[in-house]
Amino acid sequence: MSVYMPDTRKLLEEAKRLGKHKTKKDALVAALSEYVQHQKRLGIVEYFGKVEYYDDYDYKAARNRKRAKVLSS
Repeated sequence: MSVYMPDTRKLLEEAKRLGKHKTKKDALVAALSEYVQHQKRLGIVEYFGKVEYYDDYDYKAARNRKRAKVLSS
């Protein structure tokens, strides 16, 4: 997996140092994982304001029902 360019090496070394990773591979895997999570979060943003709720929906009551169900199990 040799895709390193001169500038990339500096970034990778800095990521390794800042993240306290033992290897460059660990730093790269962590960076890619964070990138993927970030992109997924950005995808969710497009749904803001598009989800419609029922006017009579009571989220507190629903939350309490879930808790009661878990506690009774």
